[in-house]
Amino acid sequence: MHKYLLAGAAALAFAASAQAETYAIQAGRLIVDAAQPERGNSTVVVENGRIARIDSGFTAPTGAIVVDERSRTVMPGMTDVHVHLTQNSGEPWYIGFTKKYSNAYAVTLGLTHALDMARAGFTTVRDLGGETSVVIAVRDAVGEGRFPGPRIRVSGAPLSIVGGHADEATGLPPELAEAVNEAHLNPSVCTGVEECQKVVRQLAAAGVDVIKVMATGGVLDPGAMGLEQHFTDAELKGIVDMAHSLHLKTAAHAHGAHGILAATNAGIDSIEHGTFLDEAGARAMKAHGTYYSATLMAFSGVQSLIGTGKLAPESEAKAKQTFAVWGKGLNLAYRTGVKIALGTDSAVAPHSLANREVELMVTKGGMTPRDALIAATKGGPDLMDLSSETGTLDLGKSADLIAVDGDPLVDPAAVQHVAYVMVGGKAIPMKGQ
Repeated sequence: MHKYLLAGAAALAFAASAQAETYAIQAGRLIVDAAQPERGNSTVVVENGRIARIDSGFTAPTGAIVVDERSRTVMPGMTDVHVHLTQNSGEPWYIGFTKKYSNAYAVTLGLTHALDMARAGFTTVRDLGGETSVVIAVRDAVGEGRFPGPRIRVSGAPLSIVGGHADEATGLPPELAEAVNEAHLNPSVCTGVEECQKVVRQLAAAGVDVIKVMATGGVLDPGAMGLEQHFTDAELKGIVDMAHSLHLKTAAHAHGAHGILAATNAGIDSIEHGTFLDEAGARAMKAHGTYYSATLMAFSGVQSLIGTGKLAPESEAKAKQTFAVWGKGLNLAYRTGVKIALGTDSAVAPHSLANREVELMVTKGGMTPRDALIAATKGGPDLMDLSSETGTLDLGKSADLIAVDGDPLVDPAAVQHVAYVMVGGKAIPMKGQ
């Protein structure tokens, strides 16, 4: 027992010492704020895990650990507002019902994928759907410095209607569905305003950071209820009102146009996917200040599964409906002036490829490279009320930064070439190190 206590203490001591160290990160090109002009040769001085100062040229304060990124662009770390850390990409829809997916195993996946996300340049992520105790454990273990990874916020289990996108019994034979329900594997499936508000209270008591609701049907569940609105208008408003009364933000999985509009009018804080967004929905989102997270990488992840037998037939049919409008919702939201935050829906596509979202926001969504980078660095922190902590390299903020080859303000693919990552003043171990 004593050796485990000592190991834990050593891990925390390492985390504390890493934050206490002074770093001089020398950049050939520096982006302090994606919305502002970039700088030339610069040095970012990090003390006690925070941005202490920025020097022109290459400097090295006495005793500082020098990080030579003089051939690269140093910029704020990115934020992904829609990930699933405790799931793997490319697995069959039924994998969650096998013994492989115990909660203990899911924790190991979460820690592994948290590191994958950090190595891809993400210094903050929001997990929007996993077993509540599991994702909280992953969040806290990384947050305490026991494992390397980004800052993590979690929703826990998403709210779903009976037979909806997060109902574990959806698409199962009656006998299996009954067994799932009897085992209480669907703690967040609810009907009616009062019952749904009770689930929100339970999630809040468990310690989540955000409430997620499946406002419409989904692609990857094996059910055939379609992609339109699931919860009633009254249920959606009840969920949002209760979450806000508990000082929690809300996120809505929403594909169909009517479901998007209903969730927006209910006061939801962000629309996730927004696949079939129409003019009415976009105008409503603009009026309400609702954020849009397009998760364009998810389309490529689903494409790779078509015809493999890993998707249920109902899922393949729903997926094919979405491919024709890949990026069109984001383009409409962007042209309408809706606030945008980067989200990927990793693990539909591999977590390690999440940084490809920025390029898709330009090529599929029609955004400029600068606006895509603003969404990738500043959108998520603003949505999650973390702007005072991260999103830019302003003095006093957490030292959340990355170094990439090329200039991401010109080439959105530059963020796919990440050479160095620091989260809260701690360097993330990269592959090969």
